[in-house]
Amino acid sequence: MPLLQNHIAVVTGAGSGIGRAIAKGYAGEGARVVLLDMNDKAAADVVSEIRDAGGKAESFALDVTKRDDCVAMATQVADKVGKVSILVNNAGIARRNGMLGAAEAVINDWEDIIAINLTGVFNVTHAFLEPLRAAKGRIVNIGSIQSFVHLRTPSSPAYTASKHGVLGFTKALAAELGKDGVRVNAIGPGFIETPLNEKMRAANPALVQVFMDHTPLGRPGKPEDIVGPAIFLASDLSAYVSGTIVMVDGGYRTI
Repeated sequence: MPLLQNHIAVVTGAGSGIGRAIAKGYAGEGARVVLLDMNDKAAADVVSEIRDAGGKAESFALDVTKRDDCVAMATQVADKVGKVSILVNNAGIARRNGMLGAAEAVINDWEDIIAINLTGVFNVTHAFLEPLRAAKGRIVNIGSIQSFVHLRTPSSPAYTASKHGVLGFTKALAAELGKDGVRVNAIGPGFIETPLNEKMRAANPALVQVFMDHTPLGRPGKPEDIVGPAIFLASDLSAYVSGTIVMVDGGYRTI
């Protein structure tokens, strides 16, 4: 029997990269997947791929920074799809600007990154909390290696703060919702090749090499590398796992 049979899974930022890979992986394990993304066409294209492969999926446009829209989306999904039992908070952005740049840019980075990467996780989780509690559901948040450390390369204080916040939110929510049977965990990707960092990789191969020099497995990750851990945390294989983060970083934190 597929590991996620009879589950309805919501995945944010599902139009590309890690979210796309997780949505397809969940569908392959029998889940009915709801793909949420600001880019509704990209999400709809992934739905077509899932359906062509025999899976079940729907997509809706959502900006996770808009709290009222998240609440309305939870109602829409309940009415049109059913009761959600898995939530993956994947939507996020990354900007590698420091604190010493132009004040306006620094402030904009902080406001945008925190709004999407951290407040967005809260908005979506809060909106879907009722069905998740009723289903004794599973929440999977996408953190980062920067949930623990500031990278050996220049990077945004806002991004680092947001991913520390995701890990803290994960632990706090696991403690609060455990009595309801809801498990809350996170995944900490390392350097993963996605459309989000495609331009940076092309423009700055030396920076990519810095990451590789600190990755024992010696290669960048692929979005598909996140799928197995995401299935594990959403399935009964992890029935006694909550409040933790599974690192998928090629061993980056060991060096």
